[in-house]
Amino acid sequence: MSNAASGLLGCDVLVVGGGITGCAAGYYLARAGHSVVVAEADDLNTAASGRNAGSLHGQLQFEPYRMNGPQWSLDYLPALRFLNDSLAIWPALGDELGADLEVSTKGGLLVADTEEDAARVAEKVSLEADHGFPAELVTGSALRSLAPYLAPAMIAAEYCASEGKANPLLAAPAFARAARQHGATFLLGTRVLTVRPRADGFEVATSGPAIRCAKVVLAAGGHTGALAAQLGLTLPITDEPVQVHATEPMAPAIPHLVYYAGGRLTLKQAHSGTLLIGGGWPASVDAATGYPTVSTASMRQNLQIAARVAPWISSVRVIRAWAGVGNATPDLRPLIGAIPAAPGAFVGMFPHMGLTAGPLLGQVLAALVEGRDPGRELHPFALDRFGLPPPS
Repeated sequence: MSNAASGLLGCDVLVVGGGITGCAAGYYLARAGHSVVVAEADDLNTAASGRNAGSLHGQLQFEPYRMNGPQWSLDYLPALRFLNDSLAIWPALGDELGADLEVSTKGGLLVADTEEDAARVAEKVSLEADHGFPAELVTGSALRSLAPYLAPAMIAAEYCASEGKANPLLAAPAFARAARQHGATFLLGTRVLTVRPRADGFEVATSGPAIRCAKVVLAAGGHTGALAAQLGLTLPITDEPVQVHATEPMAPAIPHLVYYAGGRLTLKQAHSGTLLIGGGWPASVDAATGYPTVSTASMRQNLQIAARVAPWISSVRVIRAWAGVGNATPDLRPLIGAIPAAPGAFVGMFPHMGLTAGPLLGQVLAALVEGRDPGRELHPFALDRFGLPPPS
């Protein structure tokens, strides 16, 4: 509660970050009866959660699988399980939050047009299936029947039934509305500057009101690293500017989330009929402002790959493109857990796939804050697994 005389805002839990993870954590904590403040430096859902293409991922991404080898894939499987368990939450999430999130889980396809790539896709399918993930190799007439929109040159695909899409502009705001209904307070345009431990919690300085809280959750993407450093923890979080391209609306043609083994691509069709074309292509960064901007070179290459996978796309007009910043860790696994040197402080960040993981990550963070068993082994996501020295 607020203390008007001292100018302090008091709460049980401060959540730093207004993306889907922060909003989900705020919702689950407020629903459980805690007084919650969510602080966001900009507007709600304007960073990674709101600027991605809305993919709901459930398979090993092909590029890191191919580049990093089998040991990386095995080490990543706990993160893949986390994604699939979060995917299971998405279909009923709209009913829970009272909003249509435009969720569709009609599966994903990783397509290949060379024998070499087809063989690697088959290897990946075998690995995932052996560990209980929904993975199936589809070829020939079965592939033509499943995905008639693909180029005839596509000779094989992995079908992952758990994958799909949602509208990233709707999900975090729906969590925020539901959190407010349970009493959570949102401070937008409020940057958290310092977090200082005290005997009964934390003293937090912001660009707005000062805050005292018993516990704090850091779910602020790239800004998480700077705040964790104030609490004695070095986190190797990097920012990666990327972009997405959108076409004019058209009749339904692509029910799946489509990837391409021969290059970076995510391709899907939104509820509105727009084709969303992405795949982690790098955006430019404006030298004066530091903000990401669309790279025409990346746009050209991304659209060329999309047209290789589905040639008819060449006749569809691109009407807008936008850039955002994704966050990464060296091993691409998430960072989830308590900060050892600051009891009561927690971190939650899932690199590249934060939209997919957001609902479950919010639940896990709420459990950690409450001292409950989160229902899963978090050691693979330990904050200190990189062995980095504490901040100087």
